[in-house]
Amino acid sequence: MSGDNNYYGDSVNMYGGMGNTGIVKNQVTAADPAAVSPALQEAVEELRRLVELLRDQVPAASAQAIDDSLPAIRTDADTAPQDRHRALMAVAGIAATVGAVGQPVLDAVNRILGLLGGQ
Repeated sequence: MSGDNNYYGDSVNMYGGMGNTGIVKNQVTAADPAAVSPALQEAVEELRRLVELLRDQVPAASAQAIDDSLPAIRTDADTAPQDRHRALMAVAGIAATVGAVGQPVLDAVNRILGLLGGQ
């Protein structure tokens, strides 16, 4: 494999002389997993707004189920992906039971699931 150059991490080359300084930093910083995309933040806020409108049009037990699900849907929550998915599906199920009135909520849930990679 003569002639192949593969660099991982730092690479320092010194070619004679005096006072040589410098270093090539070949490091990649991983994306912050806690960072939330603006599109996801916007989609969650839209869902929260739509759910507030939907709450008034569902039975009390369904409204309580929505309230119980909302903390897991927030983007700033430390929620496991499966818990967030379960909460989104609960809200979507309630929205589906009220027909056309719930369609905007279903669309918002599907948008969030798409942004989350179909979790």
